[in-house]
Amino acid sequence: MEGRDSSHVTLASQPNARVVLDVGGKLFETTVATLQSGGPDSLLAALCLRANPDSDEEPSPVFIDRDSEIFSTLLSVLRSGRLPSSALSRFSKQDLLEEVLYYGVEARLRSALSPPPLVGFDATLVATLRPASDAFPTALSAGSEDGSIWVAHGGQISAYDWSLAHTGTVRTHLDEITALQRVWPEVAAASSLDSPGLHFYDVSGGRHVGSVHWSDPGDHRVSKARVTAIAAGWSGPDDPVYAAFECRHRENCILAVDPATLRAGAAIGRQSGSAAKAAAPGRLVHVRERGLVFAAAVSSGAFGYAGYMRLWDPRSGEAVWETNEPGAGSSSRRFGDSFADADVDREGSAIYKVCWRSGDVAVADMRRLGEDPWVYLEERSATAGMRSAGEGADSVLHCYKNQVFVGREAGLEVWSQIMDKEGEGRRSERETEAAVCENAFRRIFVDKEEDARRGLIKAMEGGGDRLFLSREGVEGVEVWESSDLSGAISLL
Repeated sequence: MEGRDSSHVTLASQPNARVVLDVGGKLFETTVATLQSGGPDSLLAALCLRANPDSDEEPSPVFIDRDSEIFSTLLSVLRSGRLPSSALSRFSKQDLLEEVLYYGVEARLRSALSPPPLVGFDATLVATLRPASDAFPTALSAGSEDGSIWVAHGGQISAYDWSLAHTGTVRTHLDEITALQRVWPEVAAASSLDSPGLHFYDVSGGRHVGSVHWSDPGDHRVSKARVTAIAAGWSGPDDPVYAAFECRHRENCILAVDPATLRAGAAIGRQSGSAAKAAAPGRLVHVRERGLVFAAAVSSGAFGYAGYMRLWDPRSGEAVWETNEPGAGSSSRRFGDSFADADVDREGSAIYKVCWRSGDVAVADMRRLGEDPWVYLEERSATAGMRSAGEGADSVLHCYKNQVFVGREAGLEVWSQIMDKEGEGRRSERETEAAVCENAFRRIFVDKEEDARRGLIKAMEGGGDRLFLSREGVEGVEVWESSDLSGAISLL
């Protein structure tokens, strides 16, 4: 527009305009577009709002009283979206984090430091997180997609953020936490097999939020019930927390708890606990996509394993499907080969289990559940037999990102569904069912044999593009990530 005052024209409207910065006495020359890539609310983007100097004049440097060497690294991140290979050998993550917080470009560094998509058969041990005290983990919770992890060790909860930096530890009133779930971004639900109740802690604030106990005015035996399993993972303010309570005389049930009010609803699936098929669940999964709660209990003894799996409708309080092992749903040739652990692949709408005697892994499609819905996975890899999986006693199974991880005495293995090139992309429901029926899976060990000798895997959690695991009698939590240098291609 003619007659417009040029003093009102800012650099922000000229992405190719040059900008000179004097950081700690060292000059850097870049463009407006590079500075704006840090985000509209960043300090660097704000520098572009100043009036545009005359084009015939050299741009005057803007002085910033910060470390110039670290700024050079951050400028590389803004330009390319990648962290220079030498950066982590020159600076600690904490140094980098402090600088990006000052400049307001944390999101760009987070993207640069984020691991590539988790591909199990290409995962590598990248770090071990060791709490400062009581470093033997008793429970894990990786309920966030940013790759952060909360670790219960003894009666404490330690938080590690997306960069795996320790952000704080809260001391609870429990002697040993045996179940831990992230409820809200900063609130954890914790319990102990040695103490009654479900307890909520603000991990960042280091305070006790409140507790929930199971009570029944009509049955005075129901008191001091401990919590054996928790299903949570915050996704909205109305998302309940499910907890399996068990009294001293083995009476047990599942309660839905409102995390905002800490009020419990009606008891679901109350049972006496007098037998294996009436024991308190040791695994709970809230299958939000189907409005169901998965519960599984397993016990072992001199004669092997026994247990049950059930799908509960929390609205009606009724079980919509169940199977008991050994018993109903077990084929004659596999009678006595009960499951040692089970989990739900919520994305694939499937239930997976690992058998204690044979070590076989089986899957049941949640859309076609019946008396015996199990399909036992077979390997379609010519090299799959190079290392024997062995038996499944004391196995731990975890479903994450359409992959099935199994920790057993022989090591950490992963089952991945194979998709042919013409089937790339998101599968339809029919295609997914066909893949299960055709046993289109590949099995491979994630770790090396020397890794397996470090100790038996006791817990696994997936978060972001990381797999976290702890081992029996071993300090710390292992962090596994896929490599962005190997060129591995996901088979999912």
